[in-house]
Amino acid sequence: MPVRITEIRERTCRIASPIRNAYIDFSKMTASLVAVVTNVIRDGKPVIGFGFNSNGRYGQGGLIRERFADRVTGADPASLLDATGENLDPDRIWAAMMSNEKPGGHGERSVAVGTIDMAVWDAVAKIAGQPLFRLLAERHGRVADPRVFVYAAGGYYYPGKDLAALRAEMRSYLDRGYSVVKMKIGGEGIAEDARRIEAVLAEIGKDAQLAVDANGRFDLDTAIAYAKLLRDYPLFWYEEAGDPLDYRLQAALAEFYPGPMATGENLFSHQDARNLIRYGGMRPDRDWLQFDCALSYGLCEYQRTLAMLTEHGWSWRRCIPHGGHQMSLMIAAGLGLGGNESYPDVFQPYGGFPDGVRVEGGIVTLPDLPGIGFEHKSDLFAEMRELTG
Repeated sequence: MPVRITEIRERTCRIASPIRNAYIDFSKMTASLVAVVTNVIRDGKPVIGFGFNSNGRYGQGGLIRERFADRVTGADPASLLDATGENLDPDRIWAAMMSNEKPGGHGERSVAVGTIDMAVWDAVAKIAGQPLFRLLAERHGRVADPRVFVYAAGGYYYPGKDLAALRAEMRSYLDRGYSVVKMKIGGEGIAEDARRIEAVLAEIGKDAQLAVDANGRFDLDTAIAYAKLLRDYPLFWYEEAGDPLDYRLQAALAEFYPGPMATGENLFSHQDARNLIRYGGMRPDRDWLQFDCALSYGLCEYQRTLAMLTEHGWSWRRCIPHGGHQMSLMIAAGLGLGGNESYPDVFQPYGGFPDGVRVEGGIVTLPDLPGIGFEHKSDLFAEMRELTG
C-alpha cells in the first residue's frame, strides 16, 4: 500500500508564564501542537509525526485547520511521495501547503506551515528508520556529528526577581553544565540593566560567558547607548537590539559595537534572511544568525536559507537557531550548525532534550532515536499522546 497521510490534527496549548522580556509578557502565550498521521504501521501502530511552533509566536490553529492541513490531506497521495515511492517528500508536501499563496506576507502563515513541516520531517525520518540528524547528513553528503553546543536562555524579568535571584538562576545553569548563559535587557532602563549585567558577570566569573538580548526593543539612539555600555563587557553576543526588519539600524550599530552581535529569530523567510545579509551589516567573521525553522516555514525553507548563506560566503557554523526545541537540535547535528538555544526552566515541556541527555561542558550528545525523538521526552510525549489518543 502506498504511503499516505491519513489525517493532520492540531491542538492549541497554553505555555503561559508570568515572565516578560523587553517587549512582551508571556502570560497568555500559546503554541500549536500538530500530529501528522500516516498509514505506515510499525510495531502495530501507525507512524505519526509531531510538530509544534516555537515560543514567542502564538498558536496557529485557525490557519492550520482551515487552510494548510486540508491542502495536504486533499492532495493526490501519489503527488506527495518521494522518487522511491516508499516515503513522503517534505518538499512536495510543502509545495502543496503553499499552493495558491501569494509571495510576501510571511508573518503568521510561516508559523503554521513550519509547525506542520516539523511533523512531516519527524514522520519521514521515522518511516526511514533513522534519527532526523542522520537522515539530513546523508542527504547533504555530510558526516553527522551528534554533539551540539547549547546555551542556556533565561534571565527574564519576573515579579519580585532581584539581583540575588538572577545570580542564583545563572549559577544554576552552570551547575547543569552550560558554558554560555543569556539574559534579557531593555525591560527596565540602562542603569538597572548595567547593575543586572555586572551582577551576573560577577556570579559566573570565568566559568562561563554571558549573552544579552534586547528582543528588538531599541531605537537607534538607545541601541547605540547600550552598545557603548556593553562593549566594555566580555559578552558572547549583543542580540536583536532593534526591530528585526530595520536593517539600517543593525548596520549602523556595527560601527559602535565591535563585539559579536546576533539576530534573525524574527525573520521568517529566506528572502528576509537574504535582506539581512545584504543590508544589515552582519559580519560573517563574528556575528550569529538565529533563524528558527519552526517559525519560518519549516526545514524545507530553512535549507533554502542555508543555501543563500553559502552563496553570500557565510558558514553554516554561524547559525545558532532560536527556539530551544529538538527539531533545531537535529538540524544542528545533521547540517553542522554552530549550536542551539536551550530553555532549561521555561516553556516546558516543549524545550529541552530526550530523557537522560545531559549538558556537559556546554555540549549535548544526541542519542540515535527514530525521527526527532519526541517519544523519549516523557513530559512532552504525554501531551502528544493526548492529541493522538
